Amino acid sequence: MTSKPIDTSRPHPARMYDYYLGGKDSYPVDEEAAERVISFLPAIRIAARTNRSFMNRAARLLAERGVTQFLDIGTGIPTEPNLHQVVQAVNPQARVVYVDNDPIVLRHAEALLRSTPEGATKYIEADVREPEKIIGSAKEILDFEEPVALSLVALLHFVSDEYRPYELVNDLLAPLPSGSFLMLSHVTGDFDPAGWAKAVDIYRKSGVPAQVRSRDEVARFFTGLDLIDPGVQVVTDWHPEPDQEFADEQVPLYVGVARKP
Repeated sequence: MTSKPIDTSRPHPARMYDYYLGGKDSYPVDEEAAERVISFLPAIRIAARTNRSFMNRAARLLAERGVTQFLDIGTGIPTEPNLHQVVQAVNPQARVVYVDNDPIVLRHAEALLRSTPEGATKYIEADVREPEKIIGSAKEILDFEEPVALSLVALLHFVSDEYRPYELVNDLLAPLPSGSFLMLSHVTGDFDPAGWAKAVDIYRKSGVPAQVRSRDEVARFFTGLDLIDPGVQVVTDWHPEPDQEFADEQVPLYVGVARKP
């Protein structure tokens, strides 16, 4: 795999997210921007942690329902357990394709995203706004005659309306066969509009086309799909673990999983 140089002159959302999680793979420019967001949105740390927990729960649920192929776009810096570790614990033959556009993610992927001997993982350096490139490369590992789980976790709030996010999701779902799934999480400004307006401004001034969305706007991504109960919900209300953290917190993150009919 080859990669473009790492740009440390401006913040990157994957590295800021790693900082929210307490990781070490960020640069001063990322940490400065992240701390500015945290200063008026302390819940963003909780959102990051509950988002990882949702990814684990959703991936495990789909693996237990027999899904053996996963296309994870917006992978971010690997944080254990990674998606392939979750699903290959259920089915060692599961295959996972990771997609991200930050070269630091690529470097970690080369070192850390190791499959079981029975399964497979692949890393694609691409942007979600390049669906044809993503699908073409994913077909080298995934069988598009069989169901695929498309994971867009904590990604689409970095795709503002001018980049046609709903059309992009449809373009990614269109090649997937019946019985495939969409698993998605998305931050919202519903509970703190002023705080999130400031956060969006920080991201946009860093060159990241951020945009928060309402519950109805998030639900629109699932148009034409069959939502798994309980539908589009705040993350802490979606198949919660009995001992889940932050059960009483108002976490600004909507999530959902749906099946393609």
